[in-house]
Amino acid sequence: PGQKMLRTALLFVALAVSAAELMPIAGFETKFEVSKPGTGAAVVSKGNTVTVHATGTVQESNKKFWSTKDPGQQPFTYQAGVGKVIAGWDQGCLGMKVGEVRQLHIPPHEGYGERGFPAWGIPPNGGLRFEIEVVSIA
Repeated sequence: PGQKMLRTALLFVALAVSAAELMPIAGFETKFEVSKPGTGAAVVSKGNTVTVHATGTVQESNKKFWSTKDPGQQPFTYQAGVGKVIAGWDQGCLGMKVGEVRQLHIPPHEGYGERGFPAWGIPPNGGLRFEIEVVSIA
């Protein structure tokens, strides 16, 4: 009986984790989930200068193509909400707080599209996953 209860409990946990709801972004197909909530009153808004740690992987291969946490890399700074980065990232980070970590699920047309980004190993029409952690908002 103990083993059966343990298996049932593990199955329940696995189903709950796999069913984590991805949050939609109005007007976009990119979705996100919050891995760790942030703190403070400041939220990433259009025009802010935002510094983040980011790790990007190709959805289809699960291959990492970039990470600010790799040796020799530094946090990445950009202007939010004004098209300076791919659309899925730009929209997916709006509303984040300092310390917040989000998993962005970005479809190809809101990432690098039909061209991909061959230099980084992103194939044409490759979907992307980014883990983003906000370091600062100015």
